[in-house]
Amino acid sequence: MNGLVPAGGTPLLIGGKLVSGGAGVFATINPATEEVLGHAANASAADMDAAIGAARTAFDTTDWSRDHAFRAHCLRQLREAMRDHLDELREITIAEVGAPRMLTSGPQLEGPIADLGFAADLAENYDWDTDLGLGVTMGITSRRRIRREAVGVVGAITPWNFPHQINLAKLGPALAAGNTVVLKPAPDTPWCAAVLGQLITEHTDIPAGVVNIVTSDDHELGAQLVADPRVDMITFTGSTRTGRAVMAGAAATLKRTFLELGGKSAAIVLDDADIATACSYTAFSVTVHAGQGCALTTRLLVPRAAYDEAVAATAKTLGGIRAGDPEKSGTVCGPLISARQRDRVERYLDIARAEGGRIVAGGGRPAARERGFFIEPTLIADVPNTATVAQEEIFGPVLVIIPHDGDADAIRLANESPYGLSGSVWGSDPDRIDAVVAGVRTGTLSVNGGLWYAADAPFGGYKQSGFGREMGVAGFEEYLETKLVATPA
Repeated sequence: MNGLVPAGGTPLLIGGKLVSGGAGVFATINPATEEVLGHAANASAADMDAAIGAARTAFDTTDWSRDHAFRAHCLRQLREAMRDHLDELREITIAEVGAPRMLTSGPQLEGPIADLGFAADLAENYDWDTDLGLGVTMGITSRRRIRREAVGVVGAITPWNFPHQINLAKLGPALAAGNTVVLKPAPDTPWCAAVLGQLITEHTDIPAGVVNIVTSDDHELGAQLVADPRVDMITFTGSTRTGRAVMAGAAATLKRTFLELGGKSAAIVLDDADIATACSYTAFSVTVHAGQGCALTTRLLVPRAAYDEAVAATAKTLGGIRAGDPEKSGTVCGPLISARQRDRVERYLDIARAEGGRIVAGGGRPAARERGFFIEPTLIADVPNTATVAQEEIFGPVLVIIPHDGDADAIRLANESPYGLSGSVWGSDPDRIDAVVAGVRTGTLSVNGGLWYAADAPFGGYKQSGFGREMGVAGFEEYLETKLVATPA
């Protein structure tokens, strides 16, 4: 396809070498056309074993974990290499992910590349050694200090929806903290991860074995990575169902786990808000990248007295957004990632109808799109908050609108969910907004359209949306151990 993708397909990166997969190759598909783009190396269990061994050896036998300045240098090299190949990376991302071109200037590509600089700066400037001063215990005076050290070998398992953002949000801080990494990306987007292997080997001084990239269409390799006792930590982003399996698999060796899981976030519109603006903004946001974002607000809670107005405003916005070609600069809502994901969304639409829901906008495949995994932006009305489509994550451009009976009821409805990843509040009275913010049990909240996403902003959820934080200093510290050292005064 371009210079970053060899004609025979992308290789694995194991122990500093680009190698073929023991299980051959597997295809990667353009979700907008359903055409085979090309192939990626298909790793075997032996390949994963070798990758874990390489990461273990690199951590145990090199000074990677102790040379903070060198790690910062290597991360900046990777950032510059990605910038130098930005055009190629952009085309890969649009073709393989179905990401709208406009998003590659932000969170689908350029944003995550820039964020590597934040990780590099932390490697250099973090307070690795803190003096606690003198302490007296059992009559003995000691000087205590806290050392922060790398966890060790990190297994990173990532999804397909924002592959660069999530791959780099794990690689950047894990490497900055001094860990070695085995990255297992989703089989739907292997190229977005595999091309990092070529950039690392050809354009950085990252030592052999520090980063290993294992692409495969076999989900069992992820389970192998989780279970291996040589791996000290698992960082996983994906569905709550798979997150439970990761947690169970990690329990046998009591390894540290970071889980960023599903969401069914609520946009709360108070009765003193601009109803049309709040509803239109929420409707637009659920169509971005075809609704394939875990933190999107997919439940819209509106005042009961303004329900009809809110439904009309939301439907008008959704009806004006077309699922279109991600190659075109004006497209916001591209395709879903696969036929499997489109089938999933369509099943939920059938469930909504069966449960008495009213499809106000969208509700099916675009008539003008004969090829590609497209779904129309869809609004579902007249269902309770307990309905299946209001409780389960759909991961498509589908919004459910639900009436509330005041601020306290809106908080109750927002919290009546197994998830707690994100949300938003719309209103005019700062005190009422603060009360709602305090009452909603979720990891991030937007007020009146404020954007919380940034390199220095910790992201994560409550309840079944996972635990731990990614990005920010808190995300960096997920990859560190704390060692307390005492010496006689």
